[in-house]
Amino acid sequence: MITPIIQNFEKMLAGGKNTALLRFSLGSEYLKVDDLVSAANHLKQAVLLDPKYSAAWKLLGRALVESGQPAEALVAYREGIAVAEAKGDKQAAKEMTVYARRIEKNGGPDED
Repeated sequence: MITPIIQNFEKMLAGGKNTALLRFSLGSEYLKVDDLVSAANHLKQAVLLDPKYSAAWKLLGRALVESGQPAEALVAYREGIAVAEAKGDKQAAKEMTVYARRIEKNGGPDED
């Protein structure tokens, strides 16, 4: 389902505004409507544009888990943990550590 917010963001992207924040926002909105492939694709672009965007790493991990790709999610979480710790973003690092441990234990976290 394409919402008006997604349409607006896609229009901005098509107009040449390709930023990490826009890609993160698109990924977040696609996640809300369970379009996991689009969510993951936009979030991957967000972290390519800004590899130090810890929130994008965290959301990318979630999108990958929900789309049945726990191994890829674990890679994203581990990268996100390193980024968050380097930035002093303790809360994000702690959350991603919990999610990564869940994957290691049973193949996928139940995200809040």
